[in-house]
Amino acid sequence: MIYNVSQTGGHLGSSLGVIELTVALNYVFDQPADRIIWDVGHQAYPHKMLTGRRDRMNTMRQTDGLSPFTKRSESAFDCFGAGHSSTSISAGLGMAVARDMQGKSNHVVAVIGDGAITGGMAYEAMNNAGYLDTNMIIILNDNQQVSLPTQYNSLNQDPVGALSSTFARLQSSKPLRELRESAKAITKQMPVPVQEVTAKVDEYARGMISGSGSTLFEELGLYYIGTVDGHNLKDLVAILQEVKATRSVGPVLIHIVTEKGRGYSYAESAQDKYHGVAKFDVASGKQKKASGGIPTYTQVFADALIGEARRDENVVAVHAAMGGGTGLNHFEKYYADRTFDVGIAEQHAVTFAAGLAVEGLKPMCTIYSTFLQRGFDQVVHDVALQKLPVRFAMDRAGLVGEDGPTHAGAYDVAFMACLPDMVVMAPMNEAELCHMVATSIAIDDRPSCFRYPRGAGVGVDLELEGVELTNPGYRGRVIEIGKGRILEEGTDVALIGYGTCSNRCLEAAATLREMGVSVTVADARFCKPLDAEMIRDLAKNHQALITVEEGSIGGFASHVLQFLALDGLLDGNLKVRPMTLPDKPIEHGDGQRQLEDAGLTSAHIAATALECLGQKAESLQVLEVK
Repeated sequence: MIYNVSQTGGHLGSSLGVIELTVALNYVFDQPADRIIWDVGHQAYPHKMLTGRRDRMNTMRQTDGLSPFTKRSESAFDCFGAGHSSTSISAGLGMAVARDMQGKSNHVVAVIGDGAITGGMAYEAMNNAGYLDTNMIIILNDNQQVSLPTQYNSLNQDPVGALSSTFARLQSSKPLRELRESAKAITKQMPVPVQEVTAKVDEYARGMISGSGSTLFEELGLYYIGTVDGHNLKDLVAILQEVKATRSVGPVLIHIVTEKGRGYSYAESAQDKYHGVAKFDVASGKQKKASGGIPTYTQVFADALIGEARRDENVVAVHAAMGGGTGLNHFEKYYADRTFDVGIAEQHAVTFAAGLAVEGLKPMCTIYSTFLQRGFDQVVHDVALQKLPVRFAMDRAGLVGEDGPTHAGAYDVAFMACLPDMVVMAPMNEAELCHMVATSIAIDDRPSCFRYPRGAGVGVDLELEGVELTNPGYRGRVIEIGKGRILEEGTDVALIGYGTCSNRCLEAAATLREMGVSVTVADARFCKPLDAEMIRDLAKNHQALITVEEGSIGGFASHVLQFLALDGLLDGNLKVRPMTLPDKPIEHGDGQRQLEDAGLTSAHIAATALECLGQKAESLQVLEVK
């Protein structure tokens, strides 16, 4: 596994931490009849290897290769698809209830990490599982990288030892659990006061052998077993066999403690335990990350926010357990007291930011586009309807290469631009990103958002584009809200790009000019409010108008078409073609291949323009050349 991930990159540390657990689960349970759900999927590489995919591990994250997460269409052993966190207990509970309703007897196991269990959905599911008293197994994989809201998860103490191992075995004991279940059944027939007394006795009796982390889970109605050494295969097998064999009713939580990156010294010693790695040299542990060169959009965003925070002490940053991915760890180096990591809790992040805005602070709520989907109700109810000036920085917009459809930012334009008063922006390059950070901070009477992609920028000269280079940070300029810009002028076809698609529009225009077509290229900048004056002018003075965006149907193009229809500009001979992501997931793989699959390359844009002008043969020729 280490060798294969060194060739493909991926999530190594989490998978190394669950080797023994994965072996134990496959030994004790009968998959795929027994359902094993891996939360998020970061730790599912050993699972894939033991369920018939070992010879394809070198294709992980590659075009037409294995998915980096569990995926139902990939294998019958992947009973539930994943990618986002905190879903396994809910899905497992649903499967367990369905099993009981259908008279089946298979087992359901949900494996969730100490990071994912901080998500509110996990607690909602455990609460419901305790209430329904449905028989299922929850395994909490605690690798001590994320602090749980209980007091047992401390790096300063080792909760695993001979005594805790003995207690865990005793707690999993079949006679003990069946005795408790029998006692519970009898006491339910007794008067309420007697039930309350016996419940208290049981609580104290359990407390004599329970770990200090059991209280929360027991209160939720789960039978707690732990802590267990997650690297002691003998103990894991024994406990799982006991729990499997016990004829009792109700959810069981087995709390195991593991070491992330176990077995590979470089992962064990790294601060992030090699959670997510690029390709690396196995012998030295050195990752083959690009050095120098063009900075990523994420890096530019963080520096732009630092520049704004230097000028304004009210600027604060909020993220949901993604300090590294969003660049806010860099921001935190300078403004630790103005950086808030709320955990895997996007709903809370949004409403927390709304509360900050109420009191006059200027929150930048920085969340991946795909993860902001989880906080949409809060964006609507707690921000937009109250017209609060929360700023949303949506990283990983559009296609995301090897991480595939679970992490693609396909829907943010559609779900943000439909909200009243929301200002919706997208930069075509890193300089424009700096300007939009500055613009969002300046907007203090309504919410705003901007999207930007994964990866490196286009390499523009920031200073020539009006960005001030401070030390540290960048300072963009505030741009006029709702105003796009014309990049190139022509007479035949107008290409309107939204965000980084404007760069591919410029490439398409160069191809079209070589074929004798005069092209106007516009950078929309804003989806909401639209630059109505610019779009009206383009519609009136060109034969065809093509919008290009790396987002779903219902986004930028829909707003343009709505305007054109209401303005009467579709009543004549104007040809309009919206180019969006297709109405299907684009699978993981090479970024350029993804654009080709989506039909959004510069060649596709040029071909669409030629088709609009009636030059079908030339259109096909352009696509063949690509």
